[in-house]
Amino acid sequence: MTTRRRLLAALPALSLAACATGRIGGRGSDLTIATFNIWHDQGDWPARLPLIEATLRGANADVIGLQEVLQDGDTLPNQARTLADRLGMQMVFSSVDAEDQPRRYGNALLTRLSILDHDWTRLEPLDDYRTAQRIRCRMADGTVIDIANTHFHHTAEGGAIRARQIAHLLDWLPDDATPLILMGDLNAPLDNPEMAPLRARFSEALRAVHPDRADRTTLNTALGHRSVQIDHILYEAGAFTPVEAAIVGDQPVGEVWPSDHFAKLARFRTA
Repeated sequence: MTTRRRLLAALPALSLAACATGRIGGRGSDLTIATFNIWHDQGDWPARLPLIEATLRGANADVIGLQEVLQDGDTLPNQARTLADRLGMQMVFSSVDAEDQPRRYGNALLTRLSILDHDWTRLEPLDDYRTAQRIRCRMADGTVIDIANTHFHHTAEGGAIRARQIAHLLDWLPDDATPLILMGDLNAPLDNPEMAPLRARFSEALRAVHPDRADRTTLNTALGHRSVQIDHILYEAGAFTPVEAAIVGDQPVGEVWPSDHFAKLARFRTA
């Protein structure tokens, strides 16, 4: 059987079993969040796209944060827009590349919730070309929340750069007591010294629900990465209670992996 035929045959099962440690679902007043670095157009994007879609569809998330999103003129439509259209969600994209450029790279937030406001910023230092973005949403029960998504500096020795990005991000986020969830590819374990300001304000969903999985990798070691958890869903403990959390998108179909990262999911109840 060809690789493409194996992919098509496996998609229904992948969608139902997208969560490796138990599918996360639920509507009502619960809030389900997913974060996924989709590895732009590396590897075989046409083969990876349905695997990413199946992972996110199985997550049934209210809000999805994507990192490493690419659009490239007529050859590659905006990847987040493609996923949002397939999933029936709204999409907000942020990039340091000008809107009139054919090639743009950045982050995206997808949601089914009502968007009341959205914003983004270019993080310092400006020559690292990183962004943070935020949407303010209204949940079905009327609760107003902020969801932020970002992608920090990537080198292991770049703690000082990440520290500047964290300081800028925390200064930029609204200070009006709106409950906040922050997610993304932070490119460092939470125990790193530069992450201390985040640890002081937020808790992390997976380590709160499953402390024994706090060090499980979100980088795909099968594609040559080191084993380390650098993708996080952070929440304000006074506003949210995590009830489920998992790492997903961590299985190949045939020889194709969804991404060089695994996705993270968390389901919360509001205080």
